[in-house]
Amino acid sequence: MTATETPPVMSTRTAAVAVGLLFITNGALIGGVGGALPALRERLEVSASGLSLLLFCLAASAVISMQIGGRLADRIGARPVALCTLTLLAVGVGLLALTSSLPWAIVAMVLAGLGNGAMDVAMNSLGVEVEQARPKPIMSRFHAFWSLGNLTAAGTIVLIARIFDRTGGANVGPALGTLCTAGLISIAVCFRIVPVGRKIEHKLDGVRTAIPRLAWALGLMAFCFGLAEGTAVDWSSVHVTDVAKIDPSTGALGLVAVSGFMVIIRLLGDQAVARVGRRAVVRVGAVTAIAGYLVTVFTQPLPLLLVGWALVGLGVGLVAPQVYAVAGHVGDGRMLAIVVTFGYAAFLVGPAIIGQLVEHFGVQHAMVLPLVLSGCLVAVSGVLPRDD
Repeated sequence: MTATETPPVMSTRTAAVAVGLLFITNGALIGGVGGALPALRERLEVSASGLSLLLFCLAASAVISMQIGGRLADRIGARPVALCTLTLLAVGVGLLALTSSLPWAIVAMVLAGLGNGAMDVAMNSLGVEVEQARPKPIMSRFHAFWSLGNLTAAGTIVLIARIFDRTGGANVGPALGTLCTAGLISIAVCFRIVPVGRKIEHKLDGVRTAIPRLAWALGLMAFCFGLAEGTAVDWSSVHVTDVAKIDPSTGALGLVAVSGFMVIIRLLGDQAVARVGRRAVVRVGAVTAIAGYLVTVFTQPLPLLLVGWALVGLGVGLVAPQVYAVAGHVGDGRMLAIVVTFGYAAFLVGPAIIGQLVEHFGVQHAMVLPLVLSGCLVAVSGVLPRDD
């Protein structure tokens, strides 16, 4: 495998800020979709199956986009892929803000998925490149920015929905429109400061190299944490709304708890990796997520539910940055694309599966699936290096 490096065009610090901006913008736009789901359910007059259909459309288009985006990122560099797909994601969220019918909501979800899938691969590829140029880990902080974007989106949903609809109803259009506008502004800034990514040819002496076997073990881990994290992002607000029997905009506090504590732990994650290694960090995170999901399955009062989702946020927040970082360091963009595909396929398809479980068994019993997969993370974590 060979990599064609372009001359550096900015400092490592500026590059880190630029990539962080990509993460926070992506997190805000995706978080806006997740936080708006309870209100969209009312506006579109659909059941849990209807929400599952929307999430499936988001997932399917994202998985397709990841495969195309991963190859393009290696061929032309991750920068143009990230910028173009961020634009597509923002347009999808903007259309979702305007629609009041299920067919147009499906179109909006497809556009958002096409943008989000390739952008996930591209921004993580850029993040690994920045980390490789630094003496200390930084991937956890990048994912903290993503969670901060999620948190900002959830707060925006709660505040603007209450401003425009004092009853706490289904008017989330202004909030999603605000997030879309912020995303478009971010694109203009990113265009000027996002670093030029390297181009990679997966060949050695003219022969195409094989994908390292570690990719598939990391992919399994990514599927487990992807479903656990995706459930938290997309269903925490619905779970809190239905179990605690509160209005939809207040139910978005579930996502606030998840995202807020993910931000906190990811800001501390790089220091933890430097001290005890990625394997120990992942195991602690998985056990914490198990504790959180146990609370969501067996309790009903709002304060306890928020504690449960906070523990889930703390736990899953530790896992993803470490698995993606190992993939990027070991196998560069191609391997990272595979692992990201597993993770985000689960992140997006998983909540749709949860929707079917909610339909048949109820929202609390549906949380058993991410609980079990969090346990699987502990078992598979032995493939990770003890330190980095």
